[in-house]
Amino acid sequence: MIHKIEKSSLSGRGPIRILYPGMDFSNGDTGIGSIGRIDHAEIHGGGTIPMHQHVNDEILSYFRSGEARHRDSKGFEKTIGGHRLMLMKAGKSFYHEETMNGDKEPLEGLQIFIRPGQKDLDPEVVFLDLNELHRDNQWRLLASPTDQTVFRFSSRTWIYDTRLLKDNTLALPEYPQLGLTSLLYVFKGSVLVNGQMKLTKKESIVFKEEAVSVTALDDAQLVLFLTDEKAAIFKGGMYSGNRLAN
Repeated sequence: MIHKIEKSSLSGRGPIRILYPGMDFSNGDTGIGSIGRIDHAEIHGGGTIPMHQHVNDEILSYFRSGEARHRDSKGFEKTIGGHRLMLMKAGKSFYHEETMNGDKEPLEGLQIFIRPGQKDLDPEVVFLDLNELHRDNQWRLLASPTDQTVFRFSSRTWIYDTRLLKDNTLALPEYPQLGLTSLLYVFKGSVLVNGQMKLTKKESIVFKEEAVSVTALDDAQLVLFLTDEKAAIFKGGMYSGNRLAN
């Protein structure tokens, strides 16, 4: 069964809207498996989020436009944006700050909070330079739990993206294992799922073991999350953790 999560499920005000994907379900968890929280940021102008702590979160900074300067307690200082993504594995404790540069181009992207496979892992920061901003009409694997990708989660989690050009149709990628739960998020544009269900920007669907194809009604940017809900995870992360348990 395909379950549509409406934009009305997003919380927060101002430039950042927060999706707790499990809130649409009566399962006592704000997340779905290892997918704890997804923030959609649209920031115009500058500003700094001062040094702050993360604990037991694995955070993928997926910006498509604009830039932000990252600085952290491990001494890393780099600019991230459309062509440079960052995975920050906070582990037992990690501090960082971000300085936004949205004056020339608005900063828009996702902060994706993934739950770790276990508590209090060693912190680590990894950067990924992309040769191309978008992958048109085919899925691009960005992160996985294996060394197949530069970004490697400690939980059984996979993330893909694509830019689906108008009137093109795309099926799901070949899944790495059976029994995975999927969350398809529309970052930009609008699509038709299985010829029937329309999704627009900031809307998403959750499904498991369903045949799904997506047709772009206009140029659309999509992010696909896969999680193994039976695999071990730690649900007590500072931001990725289950809010209903706190």
